[in-house]
Amino acid sequence: MIDYLFANWLENLGVVTTLICVWLNTQQNIWGWFWAIISSTIYGVIYWKFQLYSDMELQIVFILLSIYGWYQWLFGGNQKTELPVSRMPQKLISVCLLVWLAFTGLSGYLHGKYTDASLPYIDSSLTAISLIAQWMMAKKYIDNWILWIVANVGYVGMYFFKGLHGTSLLYVLLLVLAIKGYTDWRKSIV
Repeated sequence: MIDYLFANWLENLGVVTTLICVWLNTQQNIWGWFWAIISSTIYGVIYWKFQLYSDMELQIVFILLSIYGWYQWLFGGNQKTELPVSRMPQKLISVCLLVWLAFTGLSGYLHGKYTDASLPYIDSSLTAISLIAQWMMAKKYIDNWILWIVANVGYVGMYFFKGLHGTSLLYVLLLVLAIKGYTDWRKSIV
């Protein structure tokens, strides 16, 4: 009973901090990165408890990417100025596709063979998409929102299946915010 109450309370806190983070990101507000670190820490604990190890590992990387993104948004532009929104260079698309395939295959296999992971290939695939999307967001590539839309649809189903209904609902809201982020960022693209 205590585990359930702890997980439920923590999940609710994770939902709130994630919504704050993504809302601020849609507004290109630098404080979104701070809230990303907080929400990633919370969800790292949740995913460990629910044996979603790829997602747990993803939270660690998200914390590192949030620090990187915070710096990039402040100083990643020309002559260490604020980074503007842009499109991802075409040459990086095939690299991202290869990273997605390699990560999904290797992580899914390793988690499926050596752990008690639940849904290892689906979890690993969504993790790979999320990693790529988060890196793209740190670089302020507008295309990040398209990947977030795809990932959020997958996460809604996976978390609902795992009984994390609050988190599943969160990803419905994140899907709406990803659509908003894409629409809003298009107005400031260079």
